Amino acid sequence: MTDSIKPRRSVLYMPGSNARALEKARSLPADVLILDLEDAVAPDAKVAAREQVIATVAKGGYGPREVVIRINGTATPWHADDLAAAAASAADAILLPKAEGAGQVRTTAAALPEGMDLWCMIETPLAILHVEEIAAASPRTRCLVMGTSDLATDLNALHTPHREPFTTALSMCLLAARAYGLTALDGVYLDLKNDEGFEAACHQGRQFGFDGKTLIHPRQVNPANRVFAPSDDDIAEADVIVTAFERAQAEGKGVVVVNGQLVENLHVAAARRLLALEDAISARLREV
Repeated sequence: MTDSIKPRRSVLYMPGSNARALEKARSLPADVLILDLEDAVAPDAKVAAREQVIATVAKGGYGPREVVIRINGTATPWHADDLAAAAASAADAILLPKAEGAGQVRTTAAALPEGMDLWCMIETPLAILHVEEIAAASPRTRCLVMGTSDLATDLNALHTPHREPFTTALSMCLLAARAYGLTALDGVYLDLKNDEGFEAACHQGRQFGFDGKTLIHPRQVNPANRVFAPSDDDIAEADVIVTAFERAQAEGKGVVVVNGQLVENLHVAAARRLLALEDAISARLREV
C-alpha cells in the first residue's frame, strides 16, 4: 500500500497518561491512533505518561492501525527525552507539535530511525505563514495535521459553525500538503454533544480536500470513517470512468465520454486513486 492511498479517515488522540484508554484503543475502528504526551497530559504526569506510552507501543496489539506518538514541543523541558524515547519505539510516526519552521522539522527528522515518519502540527499563525517550508523541509515528513484549537486561541478567533475564521489556514495547509505529496488532516471538533455539527464539519473537511479528521472521542470514529470513505456512488462512477478509458485505449480512441462528459487523464487518475483508497480500506477491515 503506497503512502498516498493509506487510509487516514479517522485519527484519534488518546491521552498517554490514561492506561485504560490506551488499552481500549486496540479495539477501536480508527485508522490512526495518536498516543498523546502533549496537551492531554498534565506537567506532573509527563514522565510517567512517556514510560507508559513506550511500554504500550512495545506491547503491540494495534493490528493494522497506524500508531503515532505526539511528543512535547521543542520549547518544552520534556521534548528531548520524548523524542529519544519515541524514536527508539515501534511507533509508525512521531507527531511534532507547534512546528513553525524548516529547522525544527529537519532537526526532529534527523533523530528518527529509518522507517519512522514525521508528522507536523500546523497550529500557530507562524506555522501557517511557513507551512510550505515545513512541508518541504524533510522527505521524512508524511503528514500535516491542522491544530485549529490552538490556532483559534492565537488568532482570538471564534469557533463558528462554518469555520470562517480558519478558511485561509485550512486552505494553505492543504495547498502545501498537496504540493509536496503529503497527507492533510483536518482539526478536531470539540462539541461532543453535537453529532450533527460534527458530521457537517467532516463533510466540510472532505469538501476542502482533507484526507481525514483528527478526533477527541471514540464516538467520532465511525462518522469520520463513513464521511471520508468513498461512497457507493463514488465507487460506481470511478469504476465506469476507468473501464471506459481502458476500453477506449484498447480500441485506439483518443476521446472518452462518460454520461455525456468528456473524460480526461486527470479524471482517470482521480478515479483510480479513489478505487485504490476503497481497496485499501477493505483490506484494512479484513485485518482488524
